[in-house]
Amino acid sequence: MARYELIMPKMGESITEATILRWNKKVGDSIKADDAVLEIATDKVDSEVPSPVSGVLKEILFQENDVVAVGKAVAIIETESAGGSTVTSASSTPAATVTAPVKTAAVQQPVAAVVNNGNRFYSPLVLNIAKQEGVSMSELEAMPGTGAEGRVTKKDILNYVENKKNGVVVEMPAVGSQQETIAVKVEETQVVAAKSYSGNVEIVEMDRMRKLIATNMVNSKHVSAHVTSFVEADVTNLVLWRNKIKDKFKKMYGENFTFTPIFIEAVAKALRDFPMINSSIDGNNIVIKKDLNVGMAAALPSGNLIVPVIKNADMLNLVGLAKKVNELADRARTNKLKPEEIEGGTFTLSNVGTFGNVMGTPIILQPQVAILAVGAIRKKPVVIETPEGDTIGIRHMMFLSHSYDHRIVDGALGGSFVKRVADYLEKFDINIEL
Repeated sequence: MARYELIMPKMGESITEATILRWNKKVGDSIKADDAVLEIATDKVDSEVPSPVSGVLKEILFQENDVVAVGKAVAIIETESAGGSTVTSASSTPAATVTAPVKTAAVQQPVAAVVNNGNRFYSPLVLNIAKQEGVSMSELEAMPGTGAEGRVTKKDILNYVENKKNGVVVEMPAVGSQQETIAVKVEETQVVAAKSYSGNVEIVEMDRMRKLIATNMVNSKHVSAHVTSFVEADVTNLVLWRNKIKDKFKKMYGENFTFTPIFIEAVAKALRDFPMINSSIDGNNIVIKKDLNVGMAAALPSGNLIVPVIKNADMLNLVGLAKKVNELADRARTNKLKPEEIEGGTFTLSNVGTFGNVMGTPIILQPQVAILAVGAIRKKPVVIETPEGDTIGIRHMMFLSHSYDHRIVDGALGGSFVKRVADYLEKFDINIEL
């Protein structure tokens, strides 16, 4: 018999730890290769971790809600093997250096948990420990963290609690009463939510993904000074061109050609013209991104949203963009997105026209500084300027809504960017070939 260490897999370049949501197997259960042994959660995705080997689950090393570092063993699987008892893991044999594949149920780029009155993030486990041990929100905010980006880990808060019980004085920065007030209000809200409601109502608890989206959207509003600029574009040429080539594209590639690749191409061109839009804020520094990674908001069957990212969108032609858009959309609908496919976005496009909306005011996806919403394309009578004078004609029109962070993007820049996107769409060459 041989012993195999099932390790916490790497879930993306920036992810260093994950929270165990539940164990699908218990000690003594038989396991087949590719069976989902446990479910984990990171700030970006919920995932199933399958076993790369067949055998019997002999030992579970961590419990549900534990936060485990990437690369650490989480379970021991006993496998049938000729020879003595050995331990095999990603760290002990070259063959096992490729971590087990991870089946992911992707989540829009939110975080595990966030304090409503600040920018610091906390895992559900840390928040639960804080609640059980009577650690106030102001103490959490002031607590030094040893995790990634100064995050408070399970070890940090347990050490703090232990020192507090032993009478060890821990120096904490002075905090105003506002944080305490907010913390109290949060608890009060939770109590109120548990009461009974009069009238004919149905109470539906948010699923985990919806909770994460909610906290992330609220956090974005607290972090960024949102401003939205609107432009109406005449997209008649691109509508006529798509109608002309869509059957040909379907026959050649077996896929549909939507408007989204055209929108992304125009966005990528405008980002090259206005690189400040393709940036983020780090304290007092503006980080201008050289890679143009455009996220596209996609609706899931559950009604939640996910934002897969097209990396280096400016390097792809329309055919390449169309195939990438279709691939990511299909993988999103079937919950097969990989962690790296939803991270690293530098700008986001949201097609609210898919739902028949003519415009919207999208919320910025942190840490980006801007997001563009495109509305439904409608036929409208408009004034057309010609060398012979003005005339009225029926044109395909569309609204573009550009929300941006006014901390670094002023109205002139934000408005110029969305106007440039509209210009690229209006000047679309109807004679180009696939």
